[in-house]
Amino acid sequence: MRAAVSWLDRFSAFLNRVALWGAVLAVASLVLIAGWQAAARYLLDQPPAWTEELARYLMVWAGLLGASCAFRFRVDPSLFPAARERTDGVGRVYAVVRAIGAFIFVAPILWYSLYGLNGKIASGYIARNARVTAETLDVPMSVFAMAIPIGFGLIMLHLLANLSTALMQPKET
Repeated sequence: MRAAVSWLDRFSAFLNRVALWGAVLAVASLVLIAGWQAAARYLLDQPPAWTEELARYLMVWAGLLGASCAFRFRVDPSLFPAARERTDGVGRVYAVVRAIGAFIFVAPILWYSLYGLNGKIASGYIARNARVTAETLDVPMSVFAMAIPIGFGLIMLHLLANLSTALMQPKET
C-alpha cells in the first residue's frame, strides 16, 4: 500500500512540475503577446486583432495550471493553515475534511466539463466548445476550454496524493 501511495505522490509531483512549466510558459507568452499588442497599438497604430483574444486564453491556462500548483504546494487560500501542519489523528481528520471540501468543489466542475445536464458527452462543456471557433483565431474553442478539466483534474490528483500521504504517515507517539 505504501508503494502505491509513494507512486501516486511521485506522479502528482511530476505532473505538478509539468503544470508549473506550462503556467510559466503561458505567463511568458502572455507578456510577450500583450507587449506586442501595446507596441503595435501605440507605435504602429495597427494592433492585431488576435493578440487580445490569445492573451485572454493564455491567462486562463496560466491561472488554472497555477492554481493546481498552488494546491500541490499547499499555498492555496485556507481558513485554517495551521491544521495542515498536524500529523496526529486530529491532523488526519483535518486532511479528510479538507479533501471532502475540495472534492465537493472540484467533482461537479469535472463532471460538467465532460457531461451535460442530460448526462451525455455530446452536450458537455468541452463538446459544446468543440463546435465553436474562436473569433479571431481559427482554432476550436475546446483547445482553450480544456484548461478547466485539466487544471481541476490536476487538483483532484493532488488531492488524492495529499490525502493518501496524510493518511499513511506513521502515527506520532
